[in-house]
Amino acid sequence: MSETDEVLYDSPMVPNGKLISGHTKEFQKDVLGFLTRLSKEYGDVAKFRFGPFQNVYLISNPDLIKQILVTKQKSFVKSKDSNAIKPLVGDGILTSEKDVHMRQRRLIQPSFKKSHISNYAQDMIDITMDYISAWNNREERIITKDMMNISLGIISKTMFSMEFKDGYEVVGEPIESSLRIAVKRMRTLLRLPLWVPTKINRKYKNAIQKLDTVIYSIIEKRREDAERHEDMLGILMEARDDKDGLGMSNQQVRDELMTIFLAGHETTANALSWTLYLLSQHPEVETKLFNEIDRVIGNRNPAPDDFMKLTYTQNIIWESLRLYPPIYIISRQVEADVVIEGYRFKKGDMFLISSYVMHHKPEYFDNPDSFIPERFENNYLKTLPTYAYFPFSGGPRVCIGNHFAFMEAVLVLACISKTYRIKLAPDHHEVKPIPTLSLRPKRGLRMIVEERNEESSKPKASDI
Repeated sequence: MSETDEVLYDSPMVPNGKLISGHTKEFQKDVLGFLTRLSKEYGDVAKFRFGPFQNVYLISNPDLIKQILVTKQKSFVKSKDSNAIKPLVGDGILTSEKDVHMRQRRLIQPSFKKSHISNYAQDMIDITMDYISAWNNREERIITKDMMNISLGIISKTMFSMEFKDGYEVVGEPIESSLRIAVKRMRTLLRLPLWVPTKINRKYKNAIQKLDTVIYSIIEKRREDAERHEDMLGILMEARDDKDGLGMSNQQVRDELMTIFLAGHETTANALSWTLYLLSQHPEVETKLFNEIDRVIGNRNPAPDDFMKLTYTQNIIWESLRLYPPIYIISRQVEADVVIEGYRFKKGDMFLISSYVMHHKPEYFDNPDSFIPERFENNYLKTLPTYAYFPFSGGPRVCIGNHFAFMEAVLVLACISKTYRIKLAPDHHEVKPIPTLSLRPKRGLRMIVEERNEESSKPKASDI
């Protein structure tokens, strides 16, 4: 039977939506809980509303997800909520569509070739070892802030060849400010245009203007510099399209830098924070991690070649990404009426695909709420449907820096675990995930850093 001969049907609406707001308030109150409940109660396709007219479908089936992200991806565009972040990242690969997206992706891809990522690995190690050398034994630290600082230092160095301290002062603070405002704008039904001079709009524009001043200054200096640079900025500025031989304009370079900065800073930092929290709650996993670190690295500093040998460390990151995927939700808008597996969707309908929901489904993961890195042994991923586990999205819009981010997470964890055991601080508040632009621990994590070997393990400045 051809698709046009199939019996077409629509998914029934989830009840209890309000006349005007639909299910918006339920969604905003508890995003993860709301989506998890819909998946459990309504199965593969759950239909609800944002506002009076926006139909939304939560898709919780790997085959349907593959159709949306891969097979029929040309029928969809990024949903309108991504417009809230467009003033920050412009028309980069995160927000661009169709031919523009494919062209930009072709130009950016060389930045993430294996040879370049290997070069970046040493920067990841050096920056982490330098940063943690200032930690004091048994001190309490806000580990979420530490992970943001380390990831910011790494992305500043690999992107701009900018040293860490300069990176945070120049771009870190305005990016954090911009992100907070962007998330608020994404979650509101009535989003006022940026030209309306509200307090929050002025603050958003000021933060973006501050970033633009810095980024364009760096780009202009590079244009005038005859020296060849091997950082991301240098690679982007030298990139030429195979089809037309053209490179990027300053605007395009700026947009891609902001996109990479955003994706490479926020998400990896949160992945590492969740990993350290999970290890603090599972001493048996922590012990196995330490044993691998001691066996592979021993008394020396970590090296880029250690990455492939740290298989259990890699599995810890895979499992952390399963339980707390930083990119916990993907949204798409139907561009033209489409039929998928008998379901009929109309132009303007919105899809939500949640890796968080899928990663916690017992159909695919035994004891789905438990932290079990061993589940990823013996090529476990190959036994799963392709879109049962997708921490880096998928299809033509799969995270272009996924290998960079995964290597960074593994090497940073190895650097920290070589020297320190991280424990949750006494009387810590309840640890809950809060879904902002990425999935982060609500109110941060206060943790105690303890030297594993107080006499000899702490890195010295001379070793770095």
